[in-house]
Amino acid sequence: MNDKFTIRMRRLRTSESMRRLVRGVSISVDNLVYPLFVCPGGGVKKPIGTMADCFHFSPDKIVDEAKEIFELGIRAVLLFGLAENKDETGSQAYEDSGAVQQAIRNIKKAVPDMLVITDVCLCAYTTCGHCGIIKNGEIDNDITCEVLAKVAVSHAKAGADMVAPSDMMDGRVGIIRKSLDENGFGDTAIMSYSAKYASAFYGPFRDAADSAPAFGDRKTYQMDIASSSKQAMREIELDIAEGADIVMVKPALPYLDIIHQAKQRFDVPIAAYQVSGEYMMIDSAAKQGVLDRKTAVLESLYAIKRAGADIIITYFAKEIVKWI
Repeated sequence: MNDKFTIRMRRLRTSESMRRLVRGVSISVDNLVYPLFVCPGGGVKKPIGTMADCFHFSPDKIVDEAKEIFELGIRAVLLFGLAENKDETGSQAYEDSGAVQQAIRNIKKAVPDMLVITDVCLCAYTTCGHCGIIKNGEIDNDITCEVLAKVAVSHAKAGADMVAPSDMMDGRVGIIRKSLDENGFGDTAIMSYSAKYASAFYGPFRDAADSAPAFGDRKTYQMDIASSSKQAMREIELDIAEGADIVMVKPALPYLDIIHQAKQRFDVPIAAYQVSGEYMMIDSAAKQGVLDRKTAVLESLYAIKRAGADIIITYFAKEIVKWI
């Protein structure tokens, strides 16, 4: 108790208007990215069993979804593709007639101002289900990087505004940047999955993208969940040096410390991906009545923003814009 006056922090919490006035952390629709899954075929809008309220869209049907998203105020989508046929080298990932390439063209034609970001990886296209090409029983880092560059160029050629390599191969950002520039796509941005952990929270997504490894795991190229933040900062630093315009931390909530340190250290936009496991954890608990859905979703996003994320990729985006 102060002799001159009483300090009461509660004074700034007396009403919703007061709390909003001094909040200091806000969520904007401008910072949200909505992930979408593109599958081969036509006339397809199929529910994803492991991810509530998420769907597989064929390239024609994704246009209606893009229009709805844009009308809600969401201006950016992140496309993930499924293969019609897989092979050892993931060659369908860079075919001009691929589902993602078709979807990019369709979205940009129907909704020109939608920012289209594309995932660049091979896991959904290889028979092994790994993010790279297998040689002698191991991932061949350098050959994989060359193929990833071909994927990125094919996406840019189709009209993608930004490519997002998620494979975690060493040096891939530099090779992708060089290939984009040499092919006339110097304005195509790169959002790198820079600090991507070998997380248990990807489970629902791997079913959705049909991208689970046929053998082994991804711990030799994705980051160890118990590694120090120094390793994450080094990964991010290298990607920026190679030409990444935006860097990403994935997952989000288990790695808020990494988001915070990246924001403090690097002068580039920081993205955070609230992944499928995080999404379904909240969704499942809310449906069981264990917690309030709206409150829990917003609390999770405020935590990600407070940690320092400039951009949040989340499957809750369509709901969030109706609440904020």
